[in-house]
Amino acid sequence: MSKQQKLLAGLSAGLLATVAVAGYFWWQINQDHGPPTFAQGNGRVEADLVDVASEITGRVAKVFVQEGDLVQVDDVLARIKTDTLEAQKARAEADVASAESQAEQARAVIEQREADLEFAQKELERATNLQDRGFGTQEEVDRRRSARDAARAGLAAARASLTAAERQADAARARVSEIATRIEDARILAPVRGRVLYRLAEPGEVIASGGRIATLVDLSRVYMEVFLPTDQAARVAIGAEARISLDGIDLVIPANVSFVSPEAQFTPEHVETPDVRADLMFRVRLRVPQDLVERNIEYVKTGMRGIGHVRLAGSEDVPWPEDLTLSDTPPVQRGDDGGE
Repeated sequence: MSKQQKLLAGLSAGLLATVAVAGYFWWQINQDHGPPTFAQGNGRVEADLVDVASEITGRVAKVFVQEGDLVQVDDVLARIKTDTLEAQKARAEADVASAESQAEQARAVIEQREADLEFAQKELERATNLQDRGFGTQEEVDRRRSARDAARAGLAAARASLTAAERQADAARARVSEIATRIEDARILAPVRGRVLYRLAEPGEVIASGGRIATLVDLSRVYMEVFLPTDQAARVAIGAEARISLDGIDLVIPANVSFVSPEAQFTPEHVETPDVRADLMFRVRLRVPQDLVERNIEYVKTGMRGIGHVRLAGSEDVPWPEDLTLSDTPPVQRGDDGGE
């Protein structure tokens, strides 16, 4: 074989080998490897926001928190001045004392009217007996009966006065309780454990009922929301295992699916074709376990971006990838290129 023929044979063999390798990879790429085992989507750490407002109108006396402070349930966030309410309460308490005094007077009058009625009844009985024995007159009997009836009416009036005084005392006590409640409402308490996101009122400001004092980040519900296509969302079960990896932080935290939206996002209201239906995206919420939040409460920050990973139905026995191994330490910033 000539040298030229040997060169052509070598080139042909090399070309055939290249084609074979390319064909193998093309075959591998086009093989059906089955449905995916995990789904993922971009998101950010979120928590519910709670606006804390005043139930009463008044001037802010003091605000006890700053933005960024961690507060517990029933911590005092602010206080409204209560000088006017305290004066109203004192007047209402005086009304209670006055009504109770009137009630005591009415009870004393009742005792007197009961004695008068008893005496008038006995006088009537004596007059009636004398008349029956022929020693009395009908006029005397009528006079004693009239006196008895007047005593009975006086007793009824005294009892009515007692009832009115007691009702006035009850109304005054209710007014005291109402004002005391408003004074208590002047202490603005934290309804949840969370972090102060915004301080919205300052001492000296006059706010109306419903005026906001602060906005809290409710750290009892920390989660990430991601959007998954229809074919993946259909395989997401409520309670499914999930993991969250945050940008710029060496941290992978566990989570669970707590919500899958029943409505698709970013698509027309009415979907008619399979091609369009394949593009539907569903909102999926990944809830971080509360005990983990509690243990790392100082590190919990909303707004941090990352990726949520969700285990799909049918992949329960498949291990998580190595890069999604759960962290057992608090988050550590990666030097100068740390996350948000």
